[in-house]
Amino acid sequence: MNRRRFLRTSAATALFAAPSQSLLALKTNNAYRKKIGIQLYTLRNEITKDTAATIKAVKSAGYIQGELYGFPNCDLMIKAAQEVGLELHSSHFDWEAVTSPKDVALSDFQKILEKAKAIGLSHLVVPYLHEKDRTTLDDYKRTAENCNKAAALAKKAGIQLSYHNHAFEFMPQENGVTGYDVFVKEFSPDMQFEVDVFWVKVGNVDPIAHMKRLKGRISQLHLKDLKKDTKLPSYGGVAKEAFLELGNGMIDMEPIIVAASEIGVSHCHVEQDHSPHPLASIVQSMKYLKGL
Repeated sequence: MNRRRFLRTSAATALFAAPSQSLLALKTNNAYRKKIGIQLYTLRNEITKDTAATIKAVKSAGYIQGELYGFPNCDLMIKAAQEVGLELHSSHFDWEAVTSPKDVALSDFQKILEKAKAIGLSHLVVPYLHEKDRTTLDDYKRTAENCNKAAALAKKAGIQLSYHNHAFEFMPQENGVTGYDVFVKEFSPDMQFEVDVFWVKVGNVDPIAHMKRLKGRISQLHLKDLKKDTKLPSYGGVAKEAFLELGNGMIDMEPIIVAASEIGVSHCHVEQDHSPHPLASIVQSMKYLKGL
């Protein structure tokens, strides 16, 4: 047996000897694989240069849906997605309309909801917090209160509002309590989480345990991989080189994809915040998802 045939045979043997949940995650009829999304922020530089061509490349790479960013000011992305049949269900948006509203009626967020409903979005996501909204646990409580008000408005419009984490929410504060602990306690049933498994891991929290803790409260997942030698925890962020394609780092994605169905996640989106070659990276992540 030559070396190439030996490697192919060994790889096949390893696949079929893998845990059953790995095989389940890669099955053709896996709901998330069939409808896999991409957070388009991954390709922000390419989108700025040529929106239509980039969105077409996303569709050609096999992604079924795109998660927008910068909503409501992203009409070129919306148009390009609609032209190539890239589904749009979710968007990150100008979050200060929720976290720092200019009035008690959250009028700016009301306008965002109107546009989201008009183009058929079912999910909106608070993507980040400025430091002023997360310095103390009281800041987190105030942010949670504003999110709850916005989530109630979103529910009336038929839209799910969620919060997307980074690592800073997992930094222990008074008596070891974290900002994320505050959100888990204070968020109303109308307010859910978009869990980014990369940043959960950077915060030195086990993604699977975290997901199970929040069963029934996670609307969507962000899937991205983390360089194996990254020092954890790293609440202030990580180097650009730490962001890797699925399957190239320390995060075991198969159990995460399986757990997503067990806890009622609606959508999974690939994201890679930094890459020297973003288009090549999203193709590589898709190959991983297809088991290639």
